Amino acid sequence: MSEFRFELHARCGAARAGVIHTPRGDIATPAFMPVGTAATVKAMLPESVCATGADIVLANTYHLMLRPGAERVARLGGLHNFMGWERPILTDSGGYQVMSLAKLRKITEKGVAFRSHIDGAQEFLSPERAMQIQRLLGSDIQMVLDECPAFPASEGEIESSLALSLRWARRSKAVFGAQEGRACFGIVQGGTFPHLRRRAAEELIAIGFDGYAVGGLAVGEGQAAMFETLEATVPHLPADRPRYLMGVGKPSDIAGAVLLGIDMFECELPTRSGRNGQAFTREGALNLRNARFAEDSMPLEADCPCPACRKFSRAYLHHVVKAGEIIASMLVTWHNLVHYQQLMSALRCAIADGTLPALAARVAASNRYAAAADK
Repeated sequence: MSEFRFELHARCGAARAGVIHTPRGDIATPAFMPVGTAATVKAMLPESVCATGADIVLANTYHLMLRPGAERVARLGGLHNFMGWERPILTDSGGYQVMSLAKLRKITEKGVAFRSHIDGAQEFLSPERAMQIQRLLGSDIQMVLDECPAFPASEGEIESSLALSLRWARRSKAVFGAQEGRACFGIVQGGTFPHLRRRAAEELIAIGFDGYAVGGLAVGEGQAAMFETLEATVPHLPADRPRYLMGVGKPSDIAGAVLLGIDMFECELPTRSGRNGQAFTREGALNLRNARFAEDSMPLEADCPCPACRKFSRAYLHHVVKAGEIIASMLVTWHNLVHYQQLMSALRCAIADGTLPALAARVAASNRYAAAADK
């Protein structure tokens, strides 16, 4: 089995383009990972996700531990076999979902006791259990368990939470051990406080991880504060390891974060939007429920290779969205995932040819156009 490694190909300011090599395939960076929380990217077949250009998907420890159970997935041949996806998979540790979804949670040094949001059953997730679950699933990139404090929080609350997350990170890494061809990523917390972010980065580097994620952003602090925090954090991360911004986001968020040196992204926005009739285009997002599309014979985007654009008009998509037809979720989700992968490809090319700032400005302008059009 070959090793997990990151290879840098090009730079443009702080931005980087490269490749993450894994035994299950290469991941071109900057990369966007479609979210397959419960071992499926909603409204998509695995081969359809692959056809969009995705090199890797994300699945979630919290959801899979509750249903169908990590031990069952392991007995059935592991997560890749279970969900029919042969390429790399990153599994989140479940920490964010425990904090946001679970009922009656109680955080202690040992871990988090909580009640399942599915049936109310009592559950417990520790750093050790989170890593055991991910090993059973057989994911290629495994995340440490961390605490995700609610926003807003005081500096004291963030500092206390960070200290716990760092202790959990050491325990997570110890349990991960040596898994040939697989990687373990640390998660940099610290709110919007630069000195806490720097402390988190330094302590995680001392532990030693295969990659470093930036967590606790895109939780309500606003894009400007997110970018300021990234600008204060990313320079403290190793240049020879992948950098992953968790839970982001809108195209302008991604383009701006790439400018600051981030390599990996995931967010449910393109799939959730697809299920709700919102399509992303280079000119901004289109709400297909809007009556102005009822007789629009144009495709969503004339040069898009996805089935929604090649075979159907905006009028048809408006009709199936309004009628609640399942095909609406399938087609608009497919289009959105293609749009995101085309964005990542464009960002990689722009880094290589030195035109990234201009591209990022155009992406930001299209987002502003979409916001104005929705009012």
